[in-house]
Amino acid sequence: MPLTTPKKQELINGHQTHGTDTGSVEVQVAMLSERINQLSGHLQKNIHDFSSRQGLLKMIGRRKRLLSYLRSQSQDRYAGLISKLGIRG
Repeated sequence: MPLTTPKKQELINGHQTHGTDTGSVEVQVAMLSERINQLSGHLQKNIHDFSSRQGLLKMIGRRKRLLSYLRSQSQDRYAGLISKLGIRG
């Protein structure tokens, strides 16, 4: 269930900080959030898919670490990103 190229490009364009940005924390968190949402839907239908569940937990952990890093660097960027993505409550 990887992200399609048009969907990746849409996420990059929506969260990049400058014209050639493809790897900033904001872009990485947006891509991880999209994959987490897709995988969560898959796991609701396939409750016994334990290997996908393990991958989901690893992605959630990676997103949590990236968000923690972003919060330590810039509180404003962190607040803007979580409100834009609609995560954390």
